[in-house]
Amino acid sequence: MKAVVVEGPGSAKVVEIPEPNPGVHETLLQVRMVGLCGTDLNTFRGKNPLVTFPRVLGHEVAATILHPGSGLSGDLHVGSDVTLAPYTACGICSSCRRGRPNACRANQTLGVQRDGALTERIAMPAEKIYAAQLSLRELCLVEPLTVGFHAAARGRVSKDDTVAVFGCGGVGLGAISAAAFRGARVIAIDMDDAKLEIARKAGASHLVHSSKEDVHLRLSEITNSHGPDCVIEAIGLPQTFRASVAEVAFTGRVVYIGYAKEPVAYETSLFVQKELDIMGSRNALPEDFREVIRMLEAKKIPVDSAISAVVPIEEAPEMLRHWSENPTAFTKIMVQVS
Repeated sequence: MKAVVVEGPGSAKVVEIPEPNPGVHETLLQVRMVGLCGTDLNTFRGKNPLVTFPRVLGHEVAATILHPGSGLSGDLHVGSDVTLAPYTACGICSSCRRGRPNACRANQTLGVQRDGALTERIAMPAEKIYAAQLSLRELCLVEPLTVGFHAAARGRVSKDDTVAVFGCGGVGLGAISAAAFRGARVIAIDMDDAKLEIARKAGASHLVHSSKEDVHLRLSEITNSHGPDCVIEAIGLPQTFRASVAEVAFTGRVVYIGYAKEPVAYETSLFVQKELDIMGSRNALPEDFREVIRMLEAKKIPVDSAISAVVPIEEAPEMLRHWSENPTAFTKIMVQVS
C-alpha cells in the first residue's frame, strides 16, 4: 500500500509499505485524509529532534472503519467515519499515574517517534478512536485543535477571563476557539492579516497585528491596563515567551505550548511579584477530543478558511517541498489519501 515517507532532511517520497496486521484489540482503518502541521514540516526539514529516518508522516487523521476488532464502543461500526488520538501512554510513569497520560514520558506520537498515518490503512487501539458527525476535513482538524483546547484547560479559562493568544497558526487557532467556546474574551496576536482574520472567525473579539502595532499598548488599552488574565503562547519564540510573562495580569496564568528554539532569558522577579501560574501544555486528553468534536459539530470554527490546500497523496512530497520553501504561504494542508 502507498505511504508518504520522509527518507531524510528534504527528501520525501511515495513508497509501497506492507499492509498492517491488526492485533485482537486493534481496529483496521481506511485512511481517508491526513492534515499536515508544523511538526511534519520540521520533520521534513530535519529539524525535529524526536524523529529518526525514514519516517511515515501523519497524525491528523480522518478514516473509515474497515474491521472493528474488539473493544469498540457501541456507536462505532464498519463504515463509521472517525478520527483518532495519535499518542501512546505507558500507564506506569508519574504522568500516567496522575491521570495525565498526554504527558507520558514514554509517549510515541504517530509520525514522530513511530510511523504515522499518511498511508492507505492503519491499525489502531479501539480506545484511541473517536466517532463524530463531521466531514473528512473537520475530522482532520480535531487533533490539532485539541492541543489548543488542552492549553485552555490548563489555563483554567472561564467566561470571566480575558485571554491573549500569541500565534494564530493551527495550534493557536485551537486555543483561540477553545477560549471563545468557554465564553472568554479573546485577543489574537499575530503578524499575518489572513491568520488574524481566521482568528476573528474562530471567536477572537480583538486582533493585534504585532508588526504594525505596539502589543503592550494594545493589550493595556483592551484590558484597562490590567493585562490579560491568561496568556497562551503558541509560537515558540524567546520574545513571545518573555512577553507572555510581561503582559499577563498580576496573579494571572501563562500557558506555553510552543517550543522555543533557543534558551530564553527571563526577568524572574515578575514570576514572584505577579505571583504567576506558569504552565506547560502538551498534547491532549480524551476530554479535549470530546470538547473539540462538540465545537466542530456546532459549526463554531471556520473550517474552509483554515485550510490552504488539499492535494492527493501522490503530490504530498512536492507540496512538502513547496511548503518548506514558502512556510508563510500556508495555514493548513490536507492530503487526500482515499
